[in-house]
Amino acid sequence: MQIEKGIDKEVKKIRVMILDKPGYMGKVATAVGHAGATMGDIRLVTFGLEYNTRDITVFVDGEDHLQAVLEEIGKVEGAIISDIIDPVLELHRGGKIRVKATMEIEGISTIRKIYTPGVAKVCRLIHENPEKAHAYTAIYNTVAIVTNGTAILGLGDIGAVAGMPVMEGKAALFDVLVGVNGVPILIQSKDPEEIIRTVASISPTFGAIKLEDIKAPECFEIEDRLSEMLDIPVMHDDQHGTSVVVLASLLNASKYVGMLVKNNVVGLVGLGAAGMGISKLLKAYGVRKLLGTDINQTAMDMFAGIGGKPVTLQEVMSLSDIVIATTGVAGLIKKESVKKGQVILALTNPDPEITPEEARSGGAAFAADGRGVNNALAFPGIFRGALDARARKINNRMKIAAAKAIGKFAHEGELVPSILDMEMHRAVAEAVERAAFESGVARTREDEVEET
Repeated sequence: MQIEKGIDKEVKKIRVMILDKPGYMGKVATAVGHAGATMGDIRLVTFGLEYNTRDITVFVDGEDHLQAVLEEIGKVEGAIISDIIDPVLELHRGGKIRVKATMEIEGISTIRKIYTPGVAKVCRLIHENPEKAHAYTAIYNTVAIVTNGTAILGLGDIGAVAGMPVMEGKAALFDVLVGVNGVPILIQSKDPEEIIRTVASISPTFGAIKLEDIKAPECFEIEDRLSEMLDIPVMHDDQHGTSVVVLASLLNASKYVGMLVKNNVVGLVGLGAAGMGISKLLKAYGVRKLLGTDINQTAMDMFAGIGGKPVTLQEVMSLSDIVIATTGVAGLIKKESVKKGQVILALTNPDPEITPEEARSGGAAFAADGRGVNNALAFPGIFRGALDARARKINNRMKIAAAKAIGKFAHEGELVPSILDMEMHRAVAEAVERAAFESGVARTREDEVEET
């Protein structure tokens, strides 16, 4: 897989006043190198009479390493450190999304059309025929991104408000990648009943519901109940977005090592939201034998309920052809337990259950971590396709279609394509839309006639 430069390091900008004479910029660069850091962009901020101010991007291994870089720069005569800037925080300042009008408001005549009195005509039209909302509002291109903040990006239960930057990020990806309006909805409650009532109450605003970062096992009940109650797609991304990308990865990995996924024994290490979602989709795809392990007995019982076989970690490692780990526990799998010829996907970020290098040295035929297995490869196209089909549900057939489409765009030797492959997202949306019609969950033209 291709790895972005600096992905395992922290990125910082050091603002430095540097004497405007030949060689002094070079001395600063040498100091950064002496501290064991690498440099990225250098941007001129201001000219001065004697000093020029520049922002120097550096890649460091943490705060201690940053301090070492600052100390080395501080030793350079003619260089004065004026500020340390975190580019991640800067990028988030003021938020990452906004609501914007789709037309220019050029005068009072436009206002009279889009607001009062002209808007009353559209309101009456929708009142008489609710189906017209599809044509005359943004509802059917808008997805609620719902969280209670109990399982945020490996950070755990940090609350809904602290999870807002993640929800904004999802909304930004929706907009840029597939032109969908993503609206974050923060619910400060751990009570599944309250979450279900809240989402059901606001659902008329949206064409689909994306549940995000809600911990297991509550997430399973919330998704199942809302899917039964609502006539629009409801998908918990931690389960199903992840499972789609994992299936795409497995289809390519198995091709590289000459396996057939349906005929192999697949072992799941970790049966939380991601692990259970992967298990369900693999079962739907046709995998005959699933082994799974988790420290939570309730999770093991749920796994047995979908047709998996609960076993120990040792049994997963010794009996499985393919191992998928989603535990959140770095270093859990030792290379001594790897079986020769296995395919291992250790997906915990930033530190996997076993590194690809260790897995391969232990005998794995193919190994990868979670850096490329990102559910942002799946959810934009899945929801775009579901919205375009005006689907009532997102079912397994649609998810499998998405996985196959994603897998086809990976370059030779890679598991998955780039998240920024716009052609891939379009192909996923088309595949999902087609699968929705083929599986009978899309609203056909006949449906629209009946509803009108």
